[in-house]
Amino acid sequence: MPVRFVLSVLLRFGKFDIMLTYNLKGKNKYYSLYSYIRDDILNGKLKRGDKLPSKRALAENLSVSVITVQTAYDQLLAEGYVYSQERSGYFVADASFDFYGKRTLPPEQPECEKKFEIDLVKGTATGLFPFSVWAKLMRRVLSDCGEHLLERVPCDGDRELKRAIASYLYRARAIDVDPRYVVIGAGAEYLYGVIVQLLGRDKVFAVENPGYGKISQSYRLNGAQCAFINVTESGIDCGGVEASGADVLHFSPSHQFPTGAVTPASSRARIIGWANDGDKYVIEDDYDSEFRLSGKPLQCAYNLCPDRVIYMNTFSKSLAPSMRMGYMVLPPALYERYLSLFGHSACVVPLFEQKTLAAMLDGGFFERHISRLKNHYRTVRQAVLEKAATLGIACEVDDNGSGLHLLAVFPDAPSDGYIKARAAENGINVKCLSDYALAPANIREKCAVINYSGVTAEQIASIKLK
Repeated sequence: MPVRFVLSVLLRFGKFDIMLTYNLKGKNKYYSLYSYIRDDILNGKLKRGDKLPSKRALAENLSVSVITVQTAYDQLLAEGYVYSQERSGYFVADASFDFYGKRTLPPEQPECEKKFEIDLVKGTATGLFPFSVWAKLMRRVLSDCGEHLLERVPCDGDRELKRAIASYLYRARAIDVDPRYVVIGAGAEYLYGVIVQLLGRDKVFAVENPGYGKISQSYRLNGAQCAFINVTESGIDCGGVEASGADVLHFSPSHQFPTGAVTPASSRARIIGWANDGDKYVIEDDYDSEFRLSGKPLQCAYNLCPDRVIYMNTFSKSLAPSMRMGYMVLPPALYERYLSLFGHSACVVPLFEQKTLAAMLDGGFFERHISRLKNHYRTVRQAVLEKAATLGIACEVDDNGSGLHLLAVFPDAPSDGYIKARAAENGINVKCLSDYALAPANIREKCAVINYSGVTAEQIASIKLK
């Protein structure tokens, strides 16, 4: 049988006899010994002033080397748990550790999140991520850049990626952007926080209602106030914006979530006029612009007034949520302010990933990937439309061919709760428009939001209501 390092060590400290059991089997012996003695000191088993055994005696009793004991004692000495006296040995330090107690672990929570066979609330087509292309580009970046990848990244991001994004925006969205004004950040929520610091915590941010809750949560978390502006089938309520007293408007004019509404050109012009007249700013969140599945992309508000519009987008839906990579295009005056506030900081997105994404954009790989995704989503969307027509219950679909979600109205359903409960009974996770209400409003009832970004056509076709 293997030797078991389980020994009861009788330690005599003044008037006290203390029996300590140290198990050093199969472990880093010096660190285990250090941990045992440290914990005994913190728990009060060893009192201040108590003398520790000599290194040789303890090593002999534990069947370890004197070096092991010496290393453990040196660590305790360095951290101030013990002190040494020449020719006398080691003693427990004269300090109070009364605050120390056993670690209290939170009680185990039952797993309450129900697992659904089909999730129409969240998800992305991660199975279509271009792993082979990404791996090839990573190897190329490693070969070309080498030690440069270990350098500090400028506060606004890598110059190559900024230029690649500007070029892509011109090709895909007809936005003429100076690469200098592109700022790279770790996803949308990170950039929301940067914008609050850039514009000021004393500003009121107007956000869409119903809307994506994390936007207002992020602004509030960073100290800003929020005003909630109703969204109708005709887009953002311009009168509500003007009457809100807001200094900043955050909206998605090309495809609002969750209503899917498109803000018409006349309303966009009115919003730009509001911003110009009051020295205000507009944040254009173009979160799913790559996925207009029919027709050409709509004109950006940024093109109407680059001096008053902050354009934002991320690669969460086009590549993967875990990428945590987004960007914004700042007006020139705000970019100068950004440099004054954050110029001392480094960009938090790793340079390796930035260089790889730049190579993907420059080489045309990203657009080919988007084309593949759009074909996939067109197939899924068609499956959703066909399934809606054959459910056996009244269902009216509201879809404008943009983005990765649509609305399904069930006029005969008693309530929104009934729709979600009936879906859950059939293994489907779905939310209604009312679930995205951020403030009281006249929100369309009996209307489910069908987010099909994380499902396949086969899953949709397999749906059978009980």
